[in-house]
Amino acid sequence: MAPWKLDVANTFTPGERNYSLPNKLLVTAGPTNCSPRVISALTQYSTTPVCKEMYQMMDDMREMLKYVFQTKNELTLALQNSGTGGLEAALANLVDPGEKIIIASGGIWGDRTVEKAKIRNIDVVKLECKPGEVYDFAELEKEIIKHKPVMLFMTHGESSGGTNQPLEGLGDICHKYNCLLAVDAIVSLGGVPYFQDRWGIDVGVSATQKAIGAPPGLAFITLSPRAVQRMKTIKTRPPFVYNLWELAKVWNCFGEPRKYHYTYNSHMICAAREALAEIVDEGLENRWERHKNTAEAFWKGIEKLKMRCFVPNPELRLWTVNMLVLPSDIKWPVLLDYLENKYNVVIGFGIGPTTNKALRVGMMGYNARPEVVNYILKVLEDGIRYCRSSEGQLNSTAPKEVV
Repeated sequence: MAPWKLDVANTFTPGERNYSLPNKLLVTAGPTNCSPRVISALTQYSTTPVCKEMYQMMDDMREMLKYVFQTKNELTLALQNSGTGGLEAALANLVDPGEKIIIASGGIWGDRTVEKAKIRNIDVVKLECKPGEVYDFAELEKEIIKHKPVMLFMTHGESSGGTNQPLEGLGDICHKYNCLLAVDAIVSLGGVPYFQDRWGIDVGVSATQKAIGAPPGLAFITLSPRAVQRMKTIKTRPPFVYNLWELAKVWNCFGEPRKYHYTYNSHMICAAREALAEIVDEGLENRWERHKNTAEAFWKGIEKLKMRCFVPNPELRLWTVNMLVLPSDIKWPVLLDYLENKYNVVIGFGIGPTTNKALRVGMMGYNARPEVVNYILKVLEDGIRYCRSSEGQLNSTAPKEVV
């Protein structure tokens, strides 16, 4: 008998917590399903954060991330956080409280960045455009001239509105007025064309669980030399966990002696490295083409089912996350419940500007394949048929607001 007396007694039967997640087809705005190759990488042995094997994987990741971001930036690394944490790190390391930035919001993700900035007492000028539309550069230049911000923040792929914001040429406009260009590329990187250096982007942020094809858990960030110089002038120290100067030492960005900052999950590093290696093996151009073909096949398929895309202009549609407008007589909660219960298919509901207006169907990374498109169209057709049946009508309830 052990000599210790516990304060909290065990309340469940031994073995009661044995649990296995069901294998569902995740066609949401993320996370997405991982390839067998990435899943296998998650089963590697654990290791310490300061061993040669870990450092080798980090070095590999940095080089592959430069390729995926299309950049030569030395400060290119991963944070142990979600994409949200990567965006917050960008603000914390590059903008002091009281300084002015412009956030051109295209939906909920831009709105959330406004919230992050205000928490840090940053002076935010928020711009808004209509759902399903993008920003005109002339309009943005007028706002930059008017407000003189230190940063313009844009969302490249806005998954709450289904748009792909054009960026080429915007960096030149920003730099003309001594303004940094920061871009949320969380849902676009690896799935649509993105050129960090060519487009003059100073801050690029992404994450593992979207088109990159790894599980959620790491954020990616890359900073231009201009942004690195800006970071040297910041007066307010960033939170410890977001300090990019210290994390740059961990990732050997500037050739300094490596330094421990916090413990990275070695399994996540293994999986992210493998996902990036898959992109390198496939080639970015081929990967972009695969996502484009997948999206276009889906668009054609839903037309045959008498549905339409939320974004009218195909040139502005995001390839990785498709915004689907249902027929007016179909209740989306009934449809989504039916598809998940019968087929183990998970489709995303609309959020932000598309709440109760559209569904978010994500086919990216490993799921950007013709067979996935065909299967989703098939189950959608069956789901609509069910919703219009007497049983479906009986289960039909008014859509609930989603926050």
